[in-house]
Amino acid sequence: MKKQKLMQQTDLYSEALRRYEELLQIKAAKEDALAVSPPGKIHIVYSRKRPQYYLRKNPREKTGEYIPKADVSKLKIYLQKSYDEKLLSLIDREIRTLEAFLRRSDDIQDKIRHIYSGRPDEIKAFTAPVDVSDDDYRKAWESIPYTGKEISDYTTFYETDRKEQVRSKSELNIANALAANGIPYKYECPLLLKSGVKLYPDFTVLNVKERKQIYWEHRGMMDDKEYAKESVMRIKTYMKNGIFIGRDLIISEETAANPLGTNEINAIIQEYFQT
Repeated sequence: MKKQKLMQQTDLYSEALRRYEELLQIKAAKEDALAVSPPGKIHIVYSRKRPQYYLRKNPREKTGEYIPKADVSKLKIYLQKSYDEKLLSLIDREIRTLEAFLRRSDDIQDKIRHIYSGRPDEIKAFTAPVDVSDDDYRKAWESIPYTGKEISDYTTFYETDRKEQVRSKSELNIANALAANGIPYKYECPLLLKSGVKLYPDFTVLNVKERKQIYWEHRGMMDDKEYAKESVMRIKTYMKNGIFIGRDLIISEETAANPLGTNEINAIIQEYFQT
């Protein structure tokens, strides 16, 4: 049986809910502002392509009170009021649209995933799903075997909480922090680039929610000129193969005088995997 390709990752329901809640907050703020705004609205007349401002406190007024451009504070009050009124009208329309979507959707994406992921394992074996739960996706990713870069018996190594061997104290801290936060990773998993070059990123980390691999390179001896030179060339190799810092690649660095702190590691994890 040909392997079924999974649907592209989306979080439409959650994003719609986030947008809905954001709009409700803006709506409440604008309604409060309009409730205390002074009566009337600005009517703008253009004379020789220059705007002239007139305050009409009564809709039946044909001209209104002229407000000079220099009266910035009054213009800001009334022009902001005009903006808020138009904005509120459009926000109300979008809120109604989102309410209808959220009511009818009832998080269908999770239901689609549950069709497969809610089945017993012995039944899953005969099913080719189009989407699976985060937990099933993670298990499948973690189950893919790989052979990491060998660590010589004569090389100093550190043992992680998962009983893996890593090459430095900072790599030990990164690995343990990822594990403590429940973030799946592979240490020195081989990566074959489009150019045919094989690299062993320090960590290949899975962003489960986005179904995306991110590579984490820790540069631990940046005060060593030769090491720093090789590190720069390594980053250039990544970029030549479409892997860019900030999108697909995390870089952390340290020197002997400025080691990588656990606070920095946790900040990176928060930024990339728990936002």
